Amino acid sequence: MLIDTHCHLDAREFDTDRELVWQAALAQGVRAVVIPAVTQATFEPIMAWCARHPQAGFALGWHPMYVSEAPEDALAQLEQTVARVLEGPQAHQLLAIGEIGLDFYLTREHEARQLELYEGQLRIARQFHLPVILHVRGAIDTILKYLRKHALTGGIAHAFNGSKQQAEMFASLGFKLGFGGAMTWPRALKLRQLAAELPVETLVLETDAPDIPPVWLGHQGRNAPDQLKKIAEEMALMRGLEASQLIEMTGKNSVEVLPKIAHLCT
Repeated sequence: MLIDTHCHLDAREFDTDRELVWQAALAQGVRAVVIPAVTQATFEPIMAWCARHPQAGFALGWHPMYVSEAPEDALAQLEQTVARVLEGPQAHQLLAIGEIGLDFYLTREHEARQLELYEGQLRIARQFHLPVILHVRGAIDTILKYLRKHALTGGIAHAFNGSKQQAEMFASLGFKLGFGGAMTWPRALKLRQLAAELPVETLVLETDAPDIPPVWLGHQGRNAPDQLKKIAEEMALMRGLEASQLIEMTGKNSVEVLPKIAHLCT
């Protein structure tokens, strides 16, 4: 099962050819795609698109880089939306709370609001027994601190780029680690070593399309879910596996951490 666990197919970069991009991904063997929201304004468009595409699932949440746009009642609105969706026909497509987390990479501006929304969304995930899809850039230790505080059903550390010790800590909390185009760049030595050496049962595949393009697209290339198969082949080479083996293993991991995704792969 070739599964893209993180793809922003709702992004404006796909406005002119979204359906063609989707069909190209299916033609490359992608069985399911997870589309995480980044603000409440993206909830309804994502859900409407997924309603027309049964192999697409979604996550709902506030991305840390957009917290300045979040209204005071953002958490209450998210809670109400999740409750409504879980009672409706798209309950099987709501896979997680996400994309949530912290981003201290470029600036710690809005740090208090980031922490407030992050912890609040962890509580919502726990309330509804949903996993989380985490944005962890420049803030892994703080992310882990709050995960230990809130017992969750697990989730995915998207675009993981931490240490082996941090990877082990995520795994001990029931989390998988997302790897994609970044590991294909020859200069990403630490990330390539992690992709090659971390236990395979901790890994899932992702594109983060249209962002984080693999090396063959160049730094300015638009990433897309049809690149996932080649990304899987690159990881398989690093690990000395057949691509089919790597795809099977990471697909199993994806279903383990996002159980409802199995319903999208039929």
